[in-house]
Amino acid sequence: MTADPSLAADIDAACRLSGTFTLRSGQVSHEYFDKYLFETEPALLARVAAAMVELVPPGTELLGGLEMGGIPIATVLSSQTSLPALFVRKKAKEYGTCKLAEGPDVAGRRVTLVEDVITTGGAVRDATNALREAGATVEVVVCAIDRSPAGDNPLADVGLEVRPVLTKADLDAARAAVRPT
Repeated sequence: MTADPSLAADIDAACRLSGTFTLRSGQVSHEYFDKYLFETEPALLARVAAAMVELVPPGTELLGGLEMGGIPIATVLSSQTSLPALFVRKKAKEYGTCKLAEGPDVAGRRVTLVEDVITTGGAVRDATNALREAGATVEVVVCAIDRSPAGDNPLADVGLEVRPVLTKADLDAARAAVRPT
């Protein structure tokens, strides 16, 4: 899939922040893509989810939105595809049903994970391993933004294919088109 340059430009304009930021992985970055700035904007969220529709592999039975940023995307994507959504916590809750994944049972089901931004894939890796332990088949994650180095699959170690709507290179190209160097 070729990235939509207007979507890349709009996401970049809305979400790219400059400063010093510590990422989930512990890495320090001088720019940050605040995905909540597009996830809380209905028109941008709908455009991202619409771009994800073609990335969802055939045979997907459940869309697993990762807490917290993957949940709004999975919800809109579920609405657009008519596939049921599943909300995957970072850790199982310790009360009530004590579930890691809220929604339909995952055992024996093909789950496509939905995430907002992937850099090293730590949260996705943890969710993949937990869902597989619960009996799910997890082979693909679709994400809004893949920040990992070009040509690198940070989730190859768990056999997970990453299918991004946009990459950091797409966002950088959109930024360069607006402000040529």
